[in-house]
Amino acid sequence: MATSKELKVTLVKSKFGRLKSHKACIAGLGLRKIRQTVTVIDTPENRGMINRISYLLSVEEA
Repeated sequence: MATSKELKVTLVKSKFGRLKSHKACIAGLGLRKIRQTVTVIDTPENRGMINRISYLLSVEEA
């Protein structure tokens, strides 16, 4: 079984006052609170959500 790359994504800015689609991306990545970190698989879908809300996130390879 091949190991897939993972990304550690941390929410560093508030989701309040953002566009509805940006809030949906935050929820889609599994983030709820500021400074919460989640590990997501590096897929094109997750990369797209991360790119859309990159100004709210801190991303590093896990």
